[in-house]
Amino acid sequence: MSSSISCVTAFAGVRLIARGELAAVISAAHAHRGEQPLVFEDETGRTLELDLRGSLADVVAKLAPPRFQPKPARGRPRLGVTAREVTLLPRHWDWLARQPGGASAALRRLVEDARREASGPDAAREALEATYRVMTTLGGDLPGYEDATRALFARDPGQFEQLIAGWPTDVRDYVQALNARIDAPPP
Repeated sequence: MSSSISCVTAFAGVRLIARGELAAVISAAHAHRGEQPLVFEDETGRTLELDLRGSLADVVAKLAPPRFQPKPARGRPRLGVTAREVTLLPRHWDWLARQPGGASAALRRLVEDARREASGPDAAREALEATYRVMTTLGGDLPGYEDATRALFARDPGQFEQLIAGWPTDVRDYVQALNARIDAPPP
């Protein structure tokens, strides 16, 4: 779990208790476990399901990936290549077969081109969804939530800022930081 998560933020109620790398935030969340803290993955806005029972060492051990021998994967696992099924029409297979490098190379080029082309809109959509998830979890009962949600999806930043202005400071600041990523240029 921890290897794919870059930055997380923990709240106890509406109070921000920690932000940063998962290991450091887990320590703060464990210290506030009586308040049932929520830990958000900043990139996606999803809450992390953490079992904070036991000592801090126990909690950290639960986060470690299980040690088992995976069965050999198809494809070229040493290169990070995995085989999966793709369903195409015969004319698509014919076209792919005529491409330099074969079907796999052509599909990889097509996917990379599509990823580059959609990086801006995809990043904006993902940032919007992350902001909405956090708003719903932390601010769903706060005054003006429904109107703030409408302003978020209408991309009306002035109205959005006005509607969340009365929210608790830590919640407001976190939601504003997530919201700022929506219109930011992709990295």
